[in-house]
Amino acid sequence: MKNILINSIIVLLASIFLASCDNAKETSQSDASSTVNKVKWKMASTFPGNLNIIGEGGVNFVKRVNIVSNGNINIKFFEPGALVPPLEIFDAVSSGAVDAGWSTAGYWAGKIPAVQFFSAIPFGPNASEFIAWYHEGGGKQIWEEIYAGHNIHPVQCEIISPEASGWFRKEIKSVDDLKGLKMRFFGLGAKVMDKIGVSTQLLAGGDIYPALELGTIDATEFAMPSIDLDLGFYQVAKHYYFPGWHQPASALELMVNLDKWNALSESQKAQVEATCTESVVLSLAMAESRQPKALEELKAKGVNLHRWSDEILKVFENAWHEVVEEEAAKDEDFARVWASLSKFRESYKTWKDLGFVD
Repeated sequence: MKNILINSIIVLLASIFLASCDNAKETSQSDASSTVNKVKWKMASTFPGNLNIIGEGGVNFVKRVNIVSNGNINIKFFEPGALVPPLEIFDAVSSGAVDAGWSTAGYWAGKIPAVQFFSAIPFGPNASEFIAWYHEGGGKQIWEEIYAGHNIHPVQCEIISPEASGWFRKEIKSVDDLKGLKMRFFGLGAKVMDKIGVSTQLLAGGDIYPALELGTIDATEFAMPSIDLDLGFYQVAKHYYFPGWHQPASALELMVNLDKWNALSESQKAQVEATCTESVVLSLAMAESRQPKALEELKAKGVNLHRWSDEILKVFENAWHEVVEEEAAKDEDFARVWASLSKFRESYKTWKDLGFVD
C-alpha cells in the first residue's frame, strides 16, 4: 500500500512538472510571436489617396494589412510627389530610397517593355481570365523573375473593369479624324495609337487635366467613368468613347524593395499577399458597381457617350497585332511574357467559347 502511495505521488509530481514545461513552452512561443520584427514602411503612390478605386485602394490596403497582421505590418501611404515624383517610384523602390510603391506596371515601359502585360493588354483578357493567367498560368512567376532583376518584388494588388477609350473635343467619325492628334495614352495601347497616326505621350493622372485644358494635348484616356468623373475631363472634352479595347482589365501593383521583402517572415509575406488578393476582389467589386451612376452623372453634364464602330475597332486590332509582333522581336522578356499569355489564352479559349454566353 505504501509503495502504491509513493508511486502515485511520483506520477502526480511528474505530471505537474511536464505540465509546467508545456506552459513554459507555450509562454515562450507566445513571447517569441509578440517580439516578431515589426515592419514600418513608407509607400509612395502614383495615385492620390482620394481618387476613387485606384487611389482609394492603396489607402484601404495599408489599413487592412495593419489589421490582418495585428499591427506587425505598418505601411504609411504617401501622396504622389510627397516622397518622389509619381513616375519615378520604380527607381526609388529599386534603390531602397523608398520601401514600397503603389502603382501600375505600365508606367515602367521605358525601362522594361515586358511588364506592360501585367497592367493591361489590348484586346486581351477580361478580369477573370487575367487573374487566372496571373495565378495559375505562370504570369506571377515570370513577373517576379523580371522584377527581381531590378531588386523589386511585385504583388498584384488591384484589378479593375474595362476602361474607357478616350475623351475628345470633337466627335471621331473615322480613323482619319484621329491622325495628328496629340493624346495622352497609356501602356501598349499607346503604341497602337502611334501606329495609326496619333502622337501619344504618357502623363501622370494629376498632370492630365491641365494639359488638356491648356491644349498641350488634344485628347486623353485615363481610366473608367467613375475615376474620369473625379478628374473633371468632361469640363474640357464632351465626347467620351468606349469600349476600352486597350485595357479590357487593368491591374495595379504593390512594389516592395526586394531586400525589404526578403526580410519579412513567411507569415508576414503571406499576410501581404492575402491582403492584396482581398484587395483584388474588393477593387473589382467597386469598379463594377460604380460605373452606372457615374455614366448617368456624365450624361447629365452634357457628355456624349459613343461606342467605336466595328470598322474602327478592327483597325485598332490589326495595328495591335503588328505592334505585339514588332515588340516581341525586339525584346526577349517581352517575347517570353507574350508567349506565356498566348499559350494560356489559346487553351482557355475552348472553355471561354463553351462556358460563357456570347
